[in-house]
Amino acid sequence: MLDLGATSANNIRFFTERGHKYHSEDLLLGSLDPGLVTQDEQGNRVLDEKRFLAENLAYEGALFDIVFCWNLPDYLDESLVKPVVGRLWSTMKPGGMLLVFFHTKDAGPDSPCYRYHIMGQDVLEMQHIVAPGKGSFRLQRVFNNRHIENLFRDFSSIKFFLARDNIREVLVIR
Repeated sequence: MLDLGATSANNIRFFTERGHKYHSEDLLLGSLDPGLVTQDEQGNRVLDEKRFLAENLAYEGALFDIVFCWNLPDYLDESLVKPVVGRLWSTMKPGGMLLVFFHTKDAGPDSPCYRYHIMGQDVLEMQHIVAPGKGSFRLQRVFNNRHIENLFRDFSSIKFFLARDNIREVLVIR
C-alpha cells in the first residue's frame, strides 16, 4: 500500500501490524522544491512535471493494491495533478483501490490542509499541517464531480460518498 501524505506513525503501525507492506511519500511537500519551478511557453510559472515524477512516485508498475491519496489533488499545483494521477494508475495493480478526498465547496484558499491518521477501523483523526517555513498549504481548486470523473477516466470505476465537513470521499478502482 502507498500513503501519499505526510508520514504518520499511526498509519504505519496500523497497517504493518496487520502484515501489510507500507510505503509513504509526501508529494505535497515534495512539490515545494524550488528546483521544480520553470516557465511555460507563455512565461507562466509551472512546475517541471518530468523532474517531479522522476524524483517522486518512482515505483515499478502494478506494485500497489491500495493508495491513500487523501486531499492531495485539492492542494497540489495544477501542473502536477494529471501527471500524478497518470503515474498512480501505472503503479497500481489492476483492481487496486485509491481513496481520495475532495472539497465540495470553495472554503477559500486558506482552507486548512489536513494530515489523516488512522486511529482504528472506523476512526480517522485530522491534524492541520503547514509547509515548513512557508505556512499553510493553500487550497488550489475545488473539483466538481465531472472534473473528478475526467481526472480518473482511465480507471475502471469511481464511487462518490458525501462525508462530513464539506468533503467528498471518492473510491477509485483501477
